[in-house]
Amino acid sequence: MVITDEILYVGAEDRNLDLFESQYPVSDGVTYNSYVILDEKTAVMDTVDNRGTAQWLDNIRKVLDGRKPDYLVISHMEPDHGANIARFVEAYPEAVIVGNAKTFPMISQFFDLNLTGRTLTVKEGGTLSLGRHTLQFLMAPMVHWPEAMVAYEQTEKILFSADAFGTFGVNSGLKEQWSEEAARYYLNIVGKYGAQVQALLKKAAALDIQMICPLHGPVLKEDLGYYLDKYQIWSSYEPEQKGVLIASASIHGNTLAAAGELADMLRGRGEECVEVLDLTRTDVSYGVRKAFFYDRVVLACATYDGGLFPCMEEFLAHLKSKNYQKRTVALVENGTWAPGAVRAMRGMLESMKQITIPEPAVTIRSALNEDSRRALEELAEVLVTA
Repeated sequence: MVITDEILYVGAEDRNLDLFESQYPVSDGVTYNSYVILDEKTAVMDTVDNRGTAQWLDNIRKVLDGRKPDYLVISHMEPDHGANIARFVEAYPEAVIVGNAKTFPMISQFFDLNLTGRTLTVKEGGTLSLGRHTLQFLMAPMVHWPEAMVAYEQTEKILFSADAFGTFGVNSGLKEQWSEEAARYYLNIVGKYGAQVQALLKKAAALDIQMICPLHGPVLKEDLGYYLDKYQIWSSYEPEQKGVLIASASIHGNTLAAAGELADMLRGRGEECVEVLDLTRTDVSYGVRKAFFYDRVVLACATYDGGLFPCMEEFLAHLKSKNYQKRTVALVENGTWAPGAVRAMRGMLESMKQITIPEPAVTIRSALNEDSRRALEELAEVLVTA
């Protein structure tokens, strides 16, 4: 793939991967992106995952067409990008490895390599001239590992953004596809580190960026303000949509039925965006994305062993670990003899930032009846004015 006349794509597609990082479903696979800058000096921008080794090495050989690379720039050491460093070092023994002060200790943890005389350590704002092209390095710690950095190519105004602006999927070029899968990628993987992403966005705002080349997903060439705005929203933990997500954890279906009735009550009161999510049938990564999408959430959970049905407990644990905040979260519990889900959900939510828990918290005894249905109606009234 041609990025520009002198910058070429040499990454690999992985259409057969089922779980990214052994936990996130990727029905459309993932890409491991790598780029080559051809100039007086030639630079390879990152390696790829072990699953893409043969494709990547073959792409590099074809692009270089007999030339030897002068540099390998390592922006991120995670194995889906750094797995082939040792193979590159062996294949191209004269190339210099470019990283920052935190990069090289990680290399020694992953590989038994002697890089004496073969490294170049760059700092914040440092540059590397390749001839017509100059790379300027900006540190991006905890986006989403401590050694992460990005590189801005000053001549063609391209940001090599490491994991920032990455997404799941091989075919995620359309904005709508990008937005959903990039959000799921960002919120589940990077979401905890909003402050650090905000710091990187401030650095990026000082640059004239005409193109973004991430380590996963499509190269972003048009309407960059759209993508930058999404990252601003996600990293500041603001909702994207005024609406209500009802996340249900139901054992035998009664709690899910109550969630459906509450959704109808909300729509009947003029709430335009209402979504019911069955946590027992939906991977938690999609639930996390939905919870950050809406400004209000209802947690409807069956009591299980005196606490939470496991999928709800997992959902809340993930939200907490991703720094969930700035939302209104209402509570509905079900229990046949000793309802305890509200207490457990409230305890987990109270450890999160800026979470408003409106009253009433609704208790259902086995199945909806006149009293619990009336309580749901009252909760619906509260939510539409929240």
